Amino acid sequence: MEKEFLTVIQKSFPISKRPFADLARELGSNEEEILKLYKRLKEEKVIRQTSAIFDTKSLGYKSSLVAFKVDEIEKAAGIINAHPGVSHNYERNNPYNLWFTIAVAPDSKLGLERTVKLLAEKADAEEFIVLPTKKMFKISVQLDVKGDRAKKETVKRAKKEPMTLEPIHFEMIKGLQKDIEPVAEPFAPIVDTLGIDYETLATEAERMKKAGLMRRFAAILYHRKAGFTANAMVVWKVPEERAEEIGETVAAYSAVSHCYLRPVYPNWPYPLFSMVHGKSKEEVEAIVGEMANEIGVEEYDYLYSTREFKKVRINYFSPAFEQWEERYA
Repeated sequence: MEKEFLTVIQKSFPISKRPFADLARELGSNEEEILKLYKRLKEEKVIRQTSAIFDTKSLGYKSSLVAFKVDEIEKAAGIINAHPGVSHNYERNNPYNLWFTIAVAPDSKLGLERTVKLLAEKADAEEFIVLPTKKMFKISVQLDVKGDRAKKETVKRAKKEPMTLEPIHFEMIKGLQKDIEPVAEPFAPIVDTLGIDYETLATEAERMKKAGLMRRFAAILYHRKAGFTANAMVVWKVPEERAEEIGETVAAYSAVSHCYLRPVYPNWPYPLFSMVHGKSKEEVEAIVGEMANEIGVEEYDYLYSTREFKKVRINYFSPAFEQWEERYA
């Protein structure tokens, strides 16, 4: 049941009064056993976090993938990690050795480019490249712990329904981005604080999903503890006229969790980025070889992460963004 449980909660975790009871009914178990299982998997660091996964751009934030070339990597990583908009930060096996994602708040006085330049100065970066998303083909981190997913899948894109955020929604966002605790009623603090009922919480969360503000409410796993010991950011040198066609093809592979088109530079000729997961380096490279044959692209590179400096979910609408700018700008 453990693998089935992990599969289910990576797709969706119920927003209800007693979500573990709901999961128990779905899995043919009971609430107490599911709570024990969730608690154990959290303690064993198989489950990293269970919370809302919001769409940064839809919330008004500006974001980008950034690569720095630095000498003192630990020092640089510490400086970068201090920014509240940095969600991921890795050392990768490339001359650009420090890769991170950063977002700045809608009311940022510095903006994205000036923030990156300031970080580059403070981190003593020799060079850097800013790689914002030009087109997103896929973003869905759901590891195949059961090993029964098809090699390819259809990437669904739902039509977004318009929604205007009101003050209560901002408070909901702040509450829903917090990690779920192993208790029978984990959403009680939100409904109590906001003075709403569970039906309203669930309904408004669903509205945010349909508006594209929230991608899903679900769990993410520690990859290695879940059996996926290898992942590579694979970058592809593709002709501009075929970039979208190739992006759609690569995104269809189940082993691919992220697939984007990004800018190219004279010193960076790879516009297509894909994150490929596998249970071994050999498995990752076999999948990539199959992709390369299908799309007819010979020029690509593997950017394996050698160290993880930071991996968190952004705390949206936090005063930490303004405080960082006041301190460092």
